[in-house]
Amino acid sequence: MALTEEIIYDKIVVVQPYAGISVRKATVVKKDNEEIARSFERYSLAPGYYNESDVFVETDISGQPTEVQAICNAVWTTDVKAAWKAKLIADKPSE
Repeated sequence: MALTEEIIYDKIVVVQPYAGISVRKATVVKKDNEEIARSFERYSLAPGYYNESDVFVETDISGQPTEVQAICNAVWTTDVKAAWKAKLIADKPSE
């Protein structure tokens, strides 16, 4: 009786207009190579954020799976990042 666990990134969706990335990560547990359980975790990535010093910080994707990195690198163009920065500035509450 061998139990194994496998991580699968089974859904990666680009959400427009700012190319947000929505990721679904599935954890699959198998007993003797037959699936007995599956659970999901979802998370989102944006091209970046403004830190507490009002400096734009690009999202670090180095810890993401290669397929997520490839999609981020393809859709987070200079124009998309500029539009995202402008939206964050526009949405910032006035003091």
